[in-house]
Amino acid sequence: MIILLTNDDGIYAEGIQILADTLLQAEDIKIYIVAPDRERSATGHAITMHRPLRAEEAKFYHNPLLKGWSVNGTPSDCVKLAIEYLLPQKPDLVISGINLGENLGTDILYSGTVSAAIEAIILGVPALAVSLVEQETPDFRFVADFLQRLLKNFREYNLPESTLLNINIPAKNQQEIAGVAVTRLGVRLYRNAFEKRIDPRGRNYYWLAGEAIDIEDRADGDTDVRAISNAYISITPLHFDLTNYHLIDKLQGIKWET
Repeated sequence: MIILLTNDDGIYAEGIQILADTLLQAEDIKIYIVAPDRERSATGHAITMHRPLRAEEAKFYHNPLLKGWSVNGTPSDCVKLAIEYLLPQKPDLVISGINLGENLGTDILYSGTVSAAIEAIILGVPALAVSLVEQETPDFRFVADFLQRLLKNFREYNLPESTLLNINIPAKNQQEIAGVAVTRLGVRLYRNAFEKRIDPRGRNYYWLAGEAIDIEDRADGDTDVRAISNAYISITPLHFDLTNYHLIDKLQGIKWET
């Protein structure tokens, strides 16, 4: 099985390194890493069009079995370049992560981690986007071990075409995890999203910050946001078709003037 790893935290981030080392313990898995040369969080699905992309072979001195490239572009650039040019053959799976910090609800629209996985399914490769909610003392080893177990079942189950799994792991130890929940996207907004500051020359500038507001729009609360808050690992199937199918018939019934 050939797996392409990428992320938005940078090629030498702890999460992707630990994930690669863990997955390589299986004899039948070959790993390639193609990831940004530095952190590219919250880049969404941006791709590079107006400057050259450069891919430099990365050196992993701790594990000579790893092969990869560092790219001066976005996570989506990395996946596109890897699949269309750098890799000797199309991978069987793309895993984006392990991301430091959650990718829940509507935040996925900004996420470089999730966008890299979306680029994979656009190119016809199944994908997982994986994020750890913990920020201060992340336990990437637990997440990597969970993914290693998940892959055993994943090989026996073919995802529908153009579908990825967005996986979020709560900031809990293994004993505190309540289980695994299959979820839908929640809604996440931010209060006081911008903080106004003054630079040393007396000019105003704005810093994007804010406090997350999680909005549950169904009584049953079967969302990724709710699952994480209840200590469940959240697995949300996603695809890139944003069509509102419920509205198509109504719009077709309108007599449009041209």
